[in-house]
Amino acid sequence: PLWPWAQLTGVPGSEGAVSFGSCSLYTLGVQSGPWLPLPCLSTHGPRVASADPGADASLCGMAATRASGTNAVRYGTMKSNVLNLRVVLPDGRLLHTAGPGRHFRKSAAGYDLTSLFVGSEGTLGFLTRATLRLHPLPEAVVAAVSAFPSVRAAVDCTVSVLQAAVPVARIEFLDEVMADACSRYSGLRLSAAATLFLELHGSQHSLAEQVRQIEELARLHGGSGFAWAQEQEERSRLWAARHNAWYAALALRPGCKGYSTDVCVPISRLPDIVVETKRDLEESGLTGPLVGHVGDGNFHCLLIFDPEDPDETRRVKDFTDRLGRRALALDGTCTGEHGVGLGKRALLREEVGEEGLATMRHIKAALDPKNLMNPGKVL
Repeated sequence: PLWPWAQLTGVPGSEGAVSFGSCSLYTLGVQSGPWLPLPCLSTHGPRVASADPGADASLCGMAATRASGTNAVRYGTMKSNVLNLRVVLPDGRLLHTAGPGRHFRKSAAGYDLTSLFVGSEGTLGFLTRATLRLHPLPEAVVAAVSAFPSVRAAVDCTVSVLQAAVPVARIEFLDEVMADACSRYSGLRLSAAATLFLELHGSQHSLAEQVRQIEELARLHGGSGFAWAQEQEERSRLWAARHNAWYAALALRPGCKGYSTDVCVPISRLPDIVVETKRDLEESGLTGPLVGHVGDGNFHCLLIFDPEDPDETRRVKDFTDRLGRRALALDGTCTGEHGVGLGKRALLREEVGEEGLATMRHIKAALDPKNLMNPGKVL
């Protein structure tokens, strides 16, 4: 058996072996014209990648889990930005999913093989090269932070901003526990309140109008403590705090472990599921700060627990299952970007149904009849 892995930053158990050993294949890079190493991707020339990887994620790893990041609300997820993949199939053949060297924006030629492998979680082949769509860097960038009296107010504000068609590039939610943890860990002066981090891209003239719109909408939902940052250093500090949310959450209970789970629902259902999830956390007695890419209906719960405590470990598992089923009941998905891995196989069955699962198994059997690739995962 072969277990592909890149940076081992995935959280749902998609990477690594169920048993035996593992085969490491480091993701080589991304091709968009010239080859670019991952750290240079977001600052290379006049363009920016849609992916905003956290925790040193690799590009092919993000493609394998159909991941996204904080920029997804404006630029889309990996699903909409991967133009071509080079894949080593289980029998050793080399596949270019859109044809060798091709990088068109759209095509109606045959089956969409690129989309088949984006999100396959290493079960269909090794992803060894990704060709990504890049976007022009904006003329101006402004970041902002605002506190709200409740999680519902913050998420309601998010819905209002999106319904008003304000073209935000990032809009991230932190509940009061997460905001306080990030403040302590990163040294930002954040209120211990439900908080939104935002970023706007555009011309100087257009940003002035967007800032006005967002301030007005935030005030309608009780927003306060506005802080706008246009300088690169200030913006970097804000987003560094967001990207360090995992470590900030772990610092709440030193010596404990963390488990991150995510779901995604239609934007209109987002306020309800966030409020219900907060209530569930309180009733379960779990430490689980919430953070999320709420601009596309996706949020994460970072559960901090003692793995030596069987009762707490069970409550974490039960909570995760309830959260996934809560999202499904609201016409959402059990995972917005982490993937299925080991932990959400039962939820996948509930989400796509028996026919959907059977179709996936037929595809798996056609490409990997000996079940060599990442056995035991997803299906």
